[in-house]
Amino acid sequence: MFVMGIDPGLSRCGYGVVVRAPGCGRSGMRAVAAGVLTTPSTDPLPDRLAAVAEAIDGLLHEFSPAVVVVERVLFQTNARTAMAVGQASGLALAAAARQGATVVQYSPNEVKLAVTGDGRADKRAVQTMVTRLLGLADVPKPPDAADALALACCHLGRSRLLERVPT
Repeated sequence: MFVMGIDPGLSRCGYGVVVRAPGCGRSGMRAVAAGVLTTPSTDPLPDRLAAVAEAIDGLLHEFSPAVVVVERVLFQTNARTAMAVGQASGLALAAAARQGATVVQYSPNEVKLAVTGDGRADKRAVQTMVTRLLGLADVPKPPDAADALALACCHLGRSRLLERVPT
């Protein structure tokens, strides 16, 4: 199962694609791709939104994930940042729905808890655990890419748990 995590942002939008398959190490997960989409802060807002939307559409077309996980925007101290993150989040949610992928959202604390066992873990702890879970040689950089991989790992871990729970 291919899962794409998206850490939304207008200046930096992280993405990470993870597959769960036999033979992928102890966790059963392997990173397929990770990176960051960027837009210049000097460009007009509509152009930046169009660039992010086009890039997300391209990633969805390239990887055809079954599930797209987008970080839920809960709180930002800066209203301007919150708006930009919310706009990028909306683009990702709409693009994934258009592509026919299952769309899931998790809060930052849910991701931290699933990946590290501590809902208040810092970025370094998340990066370290993502590196271990995916058997990577180096910590994924920049942090937005690591966060996107963490989103995908969170979903794969939760879905594996839910498969084992009798209904």
